[in-house]
Amino acid sequence: MTEQWTAVTGAEAHAVQVRDAIAPRRREGDRIIVGNWQDPDLLAGETYDTVLADYLLGAIDGFAPYFQHRLFARLLPLVGRRLYIVGLEPYVTVDPGTEESRIIREIGRFRDACLLLAGEQPYREYPAQWTVDHLEASGYRVVAAKRFANRYKQRFVNSQIDMCAPRLAKIADRDLARSLAAHGEALRDRALGRIEREGSLRHGFDYVLAAEPA
Repeated sequence: MTEQWTAVTGAEAHAVQVRDAIAPRRREGDRIIVGNWQDPDLLAGETYDTVLADYLLGAIDGFAPYFQHRLFARLLPLVGRRLYIVGLEPYVTVDPGTEESRIIREIGRFRDACLLLAGEQPYREYPAQWTVDHLEASGYRVVAAKRFANRYKQRFVNSQIDMCAPRLAKIADRDLARSLAAHGEALRDRALGRIEREGSLRHGFDYVLAAEPA
């Protein structure tokens, strides 16, 4: 149960979407703020019993590139009792070694390539151990950690490939855009076929870390 909460996002469109979705349940003291964690005045002087950094570490590169190593120190004054970090173990880097894992990796690399070619910044996920190390270096003690194995299904596959369509429309080289679109559809077919046979694509994990000021 909460008395009030403050939500922070770097995307104006996301803030509007959330405001509309929760309008009937939003209390007078609940706030949705559009801001950037590089801004020292953002929530200055405020403290919260619980701070939830929900995939913030991976998403922040699109709003504050190269700020990740300073993020937890930036949040520390806000944490009255506990900080929860929800993150995704990176899956677009090394060859994972299994066919179903390779499909997930290829989808991620395809998505990131489309974003970069459209002039946008893809997410940059960080491993759980990197996160633990930087929490401890930033003045926290980690009190709990848990992994949640990922089982990717149709919704993930379609959402990742569909999000590339508006980005491909921005690419001036239309032959390149058409080739990428065809590659994306081929990936979709491979992934959905495998899911139909296996039920899901098993690869990697999300993690939750609980930390308190040291």
